[in-house]
Amino acid sequence: MKLSVIVPVYRVESTLDRCVESILGQTFTDLEVILIDDGSPDRCPQMCDEWAEKEQRIKVIHKENGGLSDARNVGIDIAMGKWITFVDSDDYLDMNTYLTLMDILTQHPEYDILEYPISKVMLSKKQNIIFNPIDHLWNNAKAYWLEGKGYQHTYAWNKIYKRELFKDIRYPVGKVFEDAHTLPLLLNKAQIIATTDKGRYYYCENAQGITMQAKGKELESLLNAHLNAIQYMGLLNPPITLEVMRYYMHIVNIQLSVCALSPKQPRLPTLHVSPGLSTLTSAERFKAITLNILGINRLCKIYRTVSKLTGRYS
Repeated sequence: MKLSVIVPVYRVESTLDRCVESILGQTFTDLEVILIDDGSPDRCPQMCDEWAEKEQRIKVIHKENGGLSDARNVGIDIAMGKWITFVDSDDYLDMNTYLTLMDILTQHPEYDILEYPISKVMLSKKQNIIFNPIDHLWNNAKAYWLEGKGYQHTYAWNKIYKRELFKDIRYPVGKVFEDAHTLPLLLNKAQIIATTDKGRYYYCENAQGITMQAKGKELESLLNAHLNAIQYMGLLNPPITLEVMRYYMHIVNIQLSVCALSPKQPRLPTLHVSPGLSTLTSAERFKAITLNILGINRLCKIYRTVSKLTGRYS
């Protein structure tokens, strides 16, 4: 068996069938589908069992509720495929996605991670392409993270991974933005990371999802993930490149939001950033200038005050 598709299931009665149908309807068939019922209180457990009765490629695990990370980890533990991928149960796939991607991996078994495009399906039913990479190879984690801006698309589900990468890595139970915590660990073990413009994952906007509902505590978890990534990859060690500065400003925005939404002091070290970076918005240039003059602590104090006055926190 080549591919294990892990699908955590919780409170998704209205979308589970669509998700499973999009996986079983793939033109690539050498796969197993692992449905992890994470103690769902609705009809999802019964729906999972019904799917398993109809399709021998489906395995179902029923467990007590432990969250998304715990469900993914259970799937990883029992996966039998050479490759692993994830699908969230309110999302779905373009029909030929896995056939195209597995053809690439068959031709290039040296790839450790293969990443592919994403379209976002809005609550209004409109679609928006949010990630559309070109065919490219990255020979180390740092290059992919900075030059490929991997930190902007840390999603677990638009990637296929060699199962051996997860030998001693699991998603952090009890943490949100678990993808951002885990991907840097996987990248550090990977020799070759590839991106392709083939295939498509349809991510469906969820008004109750963590991205839409994130507050101070959740954003602090995201900040911690990026601070850990800095440490894993030694990103603030000289020489400080333009790519590092761009990434740093990405984290500055997260740090400012954390400070605005919580009383905690900033943990991001101050780094001198050139305000002339072509990719910076006018607001980010202003932040960079203020940061260079006042440092991260004072910038956070100013931002916290302004946010309270205006009611804007991002």
